[in-house]
Amino acid sequence: MGTVAGLAGVAGAVFFGVLPGLTDRRLNRVVGPALPPVSPQAQTLHDTLLVADLHADTLMWERDLLTRSAHGHVDLPRLREGNVALQVFSSVTKTPTRPGYHDNVEDDADGITLLTLAQLRPPRTWVSLLQRSLHQARALQDAADRSRGTLVTVRSKGDLDALVAARTAGQDVTGALFAAEGLHNLEGEFDNLAVLHAAGLRMAGFAHFHDTEVAGSMHGVRRGGLTDLGRRVFDAMQATGIAVDLAHASHDAVADMLERATKPLVFSHGGVQGTCEVNRNLTDDEVRGVAATGGVVGIGYWAEAIGERTPAAVVDAIEYVIDIGGVATAALGSDFDGATTLGWDTSKLAVLTDELLRRGHSETDIAAIMGGNTIRVLRETLPD
Repeated sequence: MGTVAGLAGVAGAVFFGVLPGLTDRRLNRVVGPALPPVSPQAQTLHDTLLVADLHADTLMWERDLLTRSAHGHVDLPRLREGNVALQVFSSVTKTPTRPGYHDNVEDDADGITLLTLAQLRPPRTWVSLLQRSLHQARALQDAADRSRGTLVTVRSKGDLDALVAARTAGQDVTGALFAAEGLHNLEGEFDNLAVLHAAGLRMAGFAHFHDTEVAGSMHGVRRGGLTDLGRRVFDAMQATGIAVDLAHASHDAVADMLERATKPLVFSHGGVQGTCEVNRNLTDDEVRGVAATGGVVGIGYWAEAIGERTPAAVVDAIEYVIDIGGVATAALGSDFDGATTLGWDTSKLAVLTDELLRRGHSETDIAAIMGGNTIRVLRETLPD
């Protein structure tokens, strides 16, 4: 019995103490060719920008946002090094253990449940997807509370305007907006939207890798449009100041949301089929549809979205968005810490400013692409 107990103890120590960190390091890497040098002109410009990123999954991992980590892509020290004014932090509550871009079925093992257990998160989060999101919202607010004013949560237009004013005045402050990647966390209950709103939810996608009770996923089985519940949720989100995110939604669901929109819509992270033809990327008509709402398309940095992990590939996709939907539609949506292998972390975002400047984009357009467009859209969607 002593041997069995000892082995069980070792197994438990590995599962709870070692495996989560190893998984984080394995899935959220920075690899690839050496980054091109950033010119002094580009760095000077970058340091004046209000940089905004529409999507990072850092809250999925058990790291302290205020401490620089030796792995992964995002924490406050690196956000400050990258001159990021606003970071959207998404809550991931459900995903297959081996997610694919096609036909993920509901009875696949849930990788977030395993990660939640391994990270010793509160028992209420083990079975409740709503509680997983609420726990992550509290973790983000706790980091802001401990930051002594250097990290602030953004829940309203007033919060956003105060952040912009502080940054413009030269204050060292970074904004954090809480989002959800897939409305699995509603658990099929409309009233849970108000619970999430009260916890700070200000952006949400309707699906992730699975179809949900509100919409079909591009990677699901049915891949349908908005459900009756989904239409009700969509209208409530637009009315209460939660930005609608099209990322991962099926083409039918995207079409339904574009038709129903009364405020700007967001495609938080991904690419366009014009430069990388995969099912999760937007078609030309969908880019035009987002532009018609006054919304933005956030371009990601991983190979499956843009073809290769280089600043040039990111800007290729951005320029395609500009060609189809205009410069006001282009934005950044990294998918940092989303189990993604990337060519840089958030501290190196000046490489994108450099690539845009090198290609002849004006400083005004670069300011819009790197964050101004996102801040405009949020100002139009956040509650008063």
